Amino acid sequence: MNQPLKKEQLQPQGKAGAGKRLTTSAMIASIAGEGQATRPAPFGHALAELARTRQDIVGMTADLAKYTDLHIFAKEHPERFYEMGMAEQLLMGAAAGMAREGMVPFATTYAVFASRRAYDFICMAIAEESLNVKIVCALPGLTTGYGPSHQATDDLAIMRAMPNLTVVDPCDALDIEQAVPAIAEHQGPVYMRLLRGAVPAVLDEYNYKFELGRAKMIRDGRDVLIISSGLMTMRALEAAKLLHKDSVDVGVLHVPTIKPLDVETIRREAAKSGRMVVVAENHSVVGGLGEAVAGELMRANIRPPAFRQIALPDAFLDAGALPTLHDRYRISAAVMAQDIKSWL
Repeated sequence: MNQPLKKEQLQPQGKAGAGKRLTTSAMIASIAGEGQATRPAPFGHALAELARTRQDIVGMTADLAKYTDLHIFAKEHPERFYEMGMAEQLLMGAAAGMAREGMVPFATTYAVFASRRAYDFICMAIAEESLNVKIVCALPGLTTGYGPSHQATDDLAIMRAMPNLTVVDPCDALDIEQAVPAIAEHQGPVYMRLLRGAVPAVLDEYNYKFELGRAKMIRDGRDVLIISSGLMTMRALEAAKLLHKDSVDVGVLHVPTIKPLDVETIRREAAKSGRMVVVAENHSVVGGLGEAVAGELMRANIRPPAFRQIALPDAFLDAGALPTLHDRYRISAAVMAQDIKSWL
């Protein structure tokens, strides 16, 4: 079940896919658009580089080194790589043991397996003891077309409810590269969503720097404020460019740290008069960034002209090609732009 499906031919929806047949893997596919700049395996390369100067870094996985880009670390630092087999609970228990011995383990698997299958082991063996384990998980939200067994549409809701656990949802290759040393330096357990393989490079042009626990205003706008995390910041920036053609000025506030939330920045930006607030996330509408932001605004008595959510539905999602699914579930840039325009 952990291996990719054979390639399939599916017709993507939307203008970009008109008249084309898309060759894709339903299991693992790049989220990069046609012609978009990418960098290969930013997590694997960043961790391998960090480990050159930090002997306490170890890499661990549950039969998914290749599919979490940890194979790059394993090749360069084989004496500090541990393959635990298809046993996620064992992976988390062993990572806890490593942390107790003074190591900083990076434990990788798929997000569905960490959040669902290994939840109690993370909670009791790692989070309750505030151990220095970094859990890095691929296939977050709708980044695979393999269906509900591998689509982690509820992982943020699960993980942000766990005490002591820092939760990170990076946007692109640069975000991941900078987040790796930052979470390694942080004392305590971290859950980080992972974009793997050929990861788009988007934030380079915005003079962006990742800071754990801080939201960053990527671009300002007078009409709409999109508060986003993960790959949805990438989509928000694309949607902002599309809406600019219709004279709609869109600001994008990137929130790479879901917990602890940068409440001060979110409240300040959402309080600016005249802007509709839209929260965009690659996660279920239940329990993620949208509800976290809505709760903060309500507690602070901040009332924007309108508040909307762009998120995945509270449902088990279909299998298929990612471009088709992103259109269907309204998280593609083109559909986002359409929806925001209709709300104004």
